[in-house]
Amino acid sequence: MARGVFITLEGADGCGKSTQASLLEAAISAKGREVVRLREPGGTAISEKIRGLLLDPANAEMVPECELLLYEASRAQLTRQVIEPALARGAAVLCDRYYDSTYAYQAGGRGLDETLVRQFNVLGSCGRVPDRTIVLDLDPALGYARATAGGADRMEAEGLAFQERVRNAYLRLAAEEPARVRVVDASGEKNEVTARIMAALEDLWVS
Repeated sequence: MARGVFITLEGADGCGKSTQASLLEAAISAKGREVVRLREPGGTAISEKIRGLLLDPANAEMVPECELLLYEASRAQLTRQVIEPALARGAAVLCDRYYDSTYAYQAGGRGLDETLVRQFNVLGSCGRVPDRTIVLDLDPALGYARATAGGADRMEAEGLAFQERVRNAYLRLAAEEPARVRVVDASGEKNEVTARIMAALEDLWVS
């Protein structure tokens, strides 16, 4: 049986993750692999309820520490209930965001202590580390305009400067962990971006 492979897609808002997740799901399925496609926060009944709390603009008074703990709670449920069983049966798990988002948004964007965020990420992920993380990199101004064209959720409402801090945190992360985290240019035609991502995943397809 092929070993399970855990792939996460990351990037600031509007970088095209959802589009690429759909295209990647098809491309990996074409290799004959079972693909379990997920999103964070979400992916289980409990986690989706937490997502509603986190993204609801009506919850503008939510403090960063509460936000951090909610993201980790959602992630722990998803990891234990869905991700670990899927990997155990040899599936390719494709997750739209995982703990690197918490580092980028809550440490980079919010300014929470990086050491604290990393410690909570270990708890929320139950120690599960992605095999490969793709950071889709796009000019923050372009991504922000895309993301907010139809309105903004609670996180998007933080503005462009927040998104710029998020992007910078992702780039720092990629410099720290080059074996796991790969930055992919998210500009251009969507199929071109998919090809770049698949090239960055090529070494993972080992039985």
